[in-house]
Amino acid sequence: MDRKEGFDMDGIGEDLFFLSNGHISPVFYSVLARSGYFPVAELATFRLLNSRLQGHPTTHDNLPGVRIASGSLGQGMSVAIGAAQAKKLNNDNHIVYTLHGDGELQEGQNWEAIMYASAKKVDNLIATVDLNGKQIDGTTDEVLAMGSIRAKFEAFDWEVVEITKGNDVEAIIGGMNEAKSRTGKGKPVCVLLHTEMGNGVDYMMFSHAWHGKAPNDDQLANALGQNYNTGGNSDY
Repeated sequence: MDRKEGFDMDGIGEDLFFLSNGHISPVFYSVLARSGYFPVAELATFRLLNSRLQGHPTTHDNLPGVRIASGSLGQGMSVAIGAAQAKKLNNDNHIVYTLHGDGELQEGQNWEAIMYASAKKVDNLIATVDLNGKQIDGTTDEVLAMGSIRAKFEAFDWEVVEITKGNDVEAIIGGMNEAKSRTGKGKPVCVLLHTEMGNGVDYMMFSHAWHGKAPNDDQLANALGQNYNTGGNSDY
């Protein structure tokens, strides 16, 4: 299905998704391409000069499916809340989804937005946090410990759903369906997705070292072999 011609930045009459932790752009681009927003072949231009597919998604190249630039972490929550409120004003019953990194929550703007969302009963919002405990400079506890993320969201009067097997697609689908069932009841919804960075690849797991670098050819072959042997769904 080709969606690029029908892409509407306003998103009226459809669910919206905002990628706040924009450095995981390869996953986002892959999903968009395979959903018909642009040719899959264009994925091979990732981070090349003059490519639309840069390390963080941007809007100036008019890439279908991308509604905000996310080079500055911590801003996606605020944008999503604004979009969710616009839907309410337009009597649009669709949902706004966001994805955030746990380290990104160290940015103070998030918590002002989180407080605002509950105070204004923005109950058509589902914010998912990738809770892997790691960021580019170390573990989140080493860089800036945040304590219980669940307790914090609950203290800000959000509904919270936890997905303990965050690398399991079936568990994610079940958890997101549960989150969707809690919308429209006066509170925004947070999904805590417990994941392992580099899941299924022994030399990547349990380390922050691969947050911002790519494997060489030999390491790539090793990783792909491990992922194939585990069926892409490790028990870790």
